[in-house]
Amino acid sequence: VSSMAPALLILLGATVILQTDSLPNKNAVLLPPVSFTIKVIDLAQVLLHWEPNPDQEQRNVQLGYHVKINAPEEKDYETRNTESRRVTILHKGFSASVRTILWNNHSFPASSWVSAELKVPPGSPGTSIVNLTCTTNTEAYNYTHERPYQVSLHCTWLVGKDAPEDTQYFLYYRYGSVTKECREYSKDTQQRNIACRFPRTVINSKGRDWLAVYVNGSSKEEAIKPFDQLFALHAIGNDKQKPWMEWLLIVLTAAACFILLIVSLICRICHLWTKLFPPVPAPKTNIKDFFVSINHEKTGSSETEVEVISYVEEAGLETLEDSVF
Repeated sequence: VSSMAPALLILLGATVILQTDSLPNKNAVLLPPVSFTIKVIDLAQVLLHWEPNPDQEQRNVQLGYHVKINAPEEKDYETRNTESRRVTILHKGFSASVRTILWNNHSFPASSWVSAELKVPPGSPGTSIVNLTCTTNTEAYNYTHERPYQVSLHCTWLVGKDAPEDTQYFLYYRYGSVTKECREYSKDTQQRNIACRFPRTVINSKGRDWLAVYVNGSSKEEAIKPFDQLFALHAIGNDKQKPWMEWLLIVLTAAACFILLIVSLICRICHLWTKLFPPVPAPKTNIKDFFVSINHEKTGSSETEVEVISYVEEAGLETLEDSVF
């Protein structure tokens, strides 16, 4: 044990020295990132990218970054990466800021912020669609298919209150990395698109990805403002009968038929048993016809009354006949 003590002291000293070296100089300052950009990479999706400051001392330190989303909704998070993908609506614009932090020492002062933004898309106010609603319908597709469900999508909207009469709208949806344009529209009395239907989509009804819907427009009179919206699939949850429900009904039906079959067999077996082993009948008398006649002569009467009591037994039943002559 005594021989191990110097080795432990040396290891402890090395650890203390390493931890000391990993801390920046008290006079050091964290520098902000450079080349911060925001780029639209898909419908309702942006890529934030930046580079570490080339003048930043990075020896023996672990740098991180504090990202703050300013618009359309405030949110902040930390990361060690130099880029970040965000799913967000863009018709209101998008802005964010980022600064350098010391990843393993949050008490150390962070750098100053650098910011970037995406401007609000061009278009005249009041020309974008309003009241966008979307629903999905999930149906059983093919039990042998890789995806047993077929999901359709139906979206409706209202024309913007200040949109010109010749305005025409066009809808797109994105799920995951797939973007599709609508081909089946419903129109109002002025032949403007006010609804869209996708009979088949790539949407996974069990997935967790956001459904992004984007609607832009065109007019000869003025620029039409675009509109986008994100939908959580569980919130738009109009599912028809799914395969597992059908299988449940099949199982319940089969179980009911099986029970009825068992009951029928039991009844048949019991009926056959009564035929093979009929119940023993009650003992019967061997005299089919038994007559007992009693003649009474009444004293002091010139008439003779004869009472005949007959017992007749037929087919196991006894009938009493009382005759007076």
